[in-house]
Amino acid sequence: VQLVESGGGLVQAGGSLRLSCATSGLIFSITTMGWFRQAPTKEREFIAAVGWGGGSTYASDSVKGRFTISRDNTENMVYLQIDRLKPEDTAVYYCAADRRPLSRVPPRAVEHWGQGTLVTVSS
Repeated sequence: VQLVESGGGLVQAGGSLRLSCATSGLIFSITTMGWFRQAPTKEREFIAAVGWGGGSTYASDSVKGRFTISRDNTENMVYLQIDRLKPEDTAVYYCAADRRPLSRVPPRAVEHWGQGTLVTVSS
């Protein structure tokens, strides 16, 4: 199983980024896909997840208003659109996959991880 993230980078506050995650080796259609992030000195935290049918969940209402998760089951891809970026969004963003709902799985128990992509937001 491989998850490969892309799309991170340096962006000014207020800007947007679209993160992508290419997957292989998964039974993609029955796998929950999601995104976590880990800021310096902080624990990895859940951001958003999308089920095989496209239903999505978010960590909080504030994230939901700026973060949008989506998936393409024909291309085995998952995306995270981040708008109105803030300096506190600076973190390494990880793509994750699990057969269970990712919003209910502690990070240490997640089945598959990507290597992460760094997002840095300047003020």
